[in-house]
Amino acid sequence: MKLAQSTLLDALPAAGTHADRAYEIVRERLIMLDIRPGEPINDDRLADEMGFGRTPVREALKRLERERLVVAYPRRGTFATGVDMTDLSDISEIRKQLEPSAAARAARSASLETRDRLSALADEIADISPDEDPREVLRKDIRVHREIYRAAGNPYLEDILVSLDSHATRIWCLFLDRLPDVASHVVEHVALLRAIVDGDEETAAKLTLSHVSGFEQAIRSLL
Repeated sequence: MKLAQSTLLDALPAAGTHADRAYEIVRERLIMLDIRPGEPINDDRLADEMGFGRTPVREALKRLERERLVVAYPRRGTFATGVDMTDLSDISEIRKQLEPSAAARAARSASLETRDRLSALADEIADISPDEDPREVLRKDIRVHREIYRAAGNPYLEDILVSLDSHATRIWCLFLDRLPDVASHVVEHVALLRAIVDGDEETAAKLTLSHVSGFEQAIRSLL
C-alpha cells in the first residue's frame, strides 16, 4: 500500500530524487511521532509503502541519523531516537538565539515574491479554528517555521533551525493531548508573519523570541 501524503508534505516543494522524498516522508513520520520513539524502522517495509527502492530509503535514514532522529545499531537495526525531556533546555537555548535572527533577516531581505507568500500564509493561519484537529494545527506550525527559515535566505541557518524545530516538535507531540489551546499558539504567527512582510525587523525578532519562550514554558508547565 502506498504511503499517503500529509498536509505538511503537500506544502513542501517536490524533492529532486527519491532519496530526498523518502527523507521528507520519513522525517515527518518521526517528527509527528507516527513512528514512535524507540520504534524499530524496517527499511524494506518503508520502501514498499513509498514505492521506492531500498537504496533511497537507506540514504534517507543515513541523513536522519545525522540529524539524531534515528539511530542505527550494528546487528540490531535502525530505531527512532527517544525523546529526552532534558534536551528541552538545550534546544530552547539555541532557538532563542537563532530564530529571532532568522526572522529579522527575513524581514530585512526577503524578496517581494516571498513576502507575498508569507502574507498569504498569515491569512491562512488567521483562519485556524479552535476546533481544528491539533495534529493538523501543529503541521501548520511546522510549515510556518520552515517558511520563515527559508525566507531568511541563509541555507546554513535554515538547516540548523529545521533540525532544532524537528526535535522541538517531537517534544510538543508528546504533550499534544494535554495542551489546552494549540490553535492560539499557532495563530500567534500571524503577527510575526505580517511583521516580516512589512520589513519590521525589531518586531519580528521580538515576537519570535516570545513564541519560542512560550513553547518552552507551556511544556514545562506540564512536567
